Amino acid sequence: MIYIGTAGIPSITEGDTLQGIQDVKKIGLDAMELEFVRNVYLKKDSAIEVGKIAKNLGIKLSIHASYFVNLCNPEKVEDSKKRILSSCEIGHYARAKYIVFHPGYYGKLSKEEAYEFVKKGCEELMEEINKNKWDVFLGLETTGKKSQFGTLDEILKICDEVKGCRPVIDFAHIFARQGGEINYSEVLEKVKKFKEIHTHFSGIEFTDKGEKRHLAISTNQPDFKELGKELLNKDFGGKDKNIIIICESPLIEQDSLRMKKIIGDLEK
Repeated sequence: MIYIGTAGIPSITEGDTLQGIQDVKKIGLDAMELEFVRNVYLKKDSAIEVGKIAKNLGIKLSIHASYFVNLCNPEKVEDSKKRILSSCEIGHYARAKYIVFHPGYYGKLSKEEAYEFVKKGCEELMEEINKNKWDVFLGLETTGKKSQFGTLDEILKICDEVKGCRPVIDFAHIFARQGGEINYSEVLEKVKKFKEIHTHFSGIEFTDKGEKRHLAISTNQPDFKELGKELLNKDFGGKDKNIIIICESPLIEQDSLRMKKIIGDLEK
């Protein structure tokens, strides 16, 4: 199954997260990512209500945790873990399976040293998640800047070595980081062992340093139609595999619906 939805509450919503979920369903989408990028704005009781309505409406929820995370910096690791864990707790009550975050920056570390910092941080996070019996995955996102930890191979290695971690594939970030190139078939082949994968998509502006800003998908940089062809070729439209695609375009619901139409047209 291919689930498509918005990064945050749709712009048409006149109300809170509960109304946003209903609006997502009303316009024909089936996923939404709660944006906790600056603060965790739901309390436990509200999160429980959010989870119930999402389940009843068949909406896949996820959470994007704080932007202020850097597991590669010893001075910021503890605060970073607290921020991620606060999203994990609320995510559990909201039935949001994937807690998405950017792992950190290389800084003065070698890539090997940065890897060990991120791995240790994830192991410690999973200890807390398991202790509290929170039903969530740590979703490590592929990053768009070359200064950031988060190539696809780095993320997959963490997920192989730390149980409870899952890759979050941001196709635009990979495209930007690789200088305007992406091989969708190769990316999907690397994650084929996962029955469900969580992803982000948008257009993107980039420089030789990587990501600059997200754009509408009409730029075709990267091209969503080509991704759609590969998804259907690898049978993500079937029952045995799921892919969740969160639209991070500035036009979140318009481009989400555009992506859904592209998939529908390809399926004809």
